[in-house]
Amino acid sequence: MTQTDAQPIVTRNDEDRRYDVHVDDVLAGFTVFRADAQGRLHFPHTEVDPAFRGRGLAQAVVAEAMADAARRGETVVPHCPVVAKYLREHEVPGLTIAWPDQPHPE
Repeated sequence: MTQTDAQPIVTRNDEDRRYDVHVDDVLAGFTVFRADAQGRLHFPHTEVDPAFRGRGLAQAVVAEAMADAARRGETVVPHCPVVAKYLREHEVPGLTIAWPDQPHPE
């Protein structure tokens, strides 16, 4: 199997408050979330290790994070430009989005 054949695996990491994307058991990137007092999940930052860039991993981790939030009935507040762009370009069935007046990405 070549590097480009490896399928990314996305998991929710509640301890570190993020969704992780792994390629061949190596952490390749993540998108961070923080719950506010109303229980909404704020997504301020998404990052992919430079060694794994160009493979669509940022979109993969954000897509699964948004789908998982929808399955859990959570409301998402997109601050991260990657998350906001994904949500503008893709419909996520069942997801409630609270667009911030002034995004605060990290």
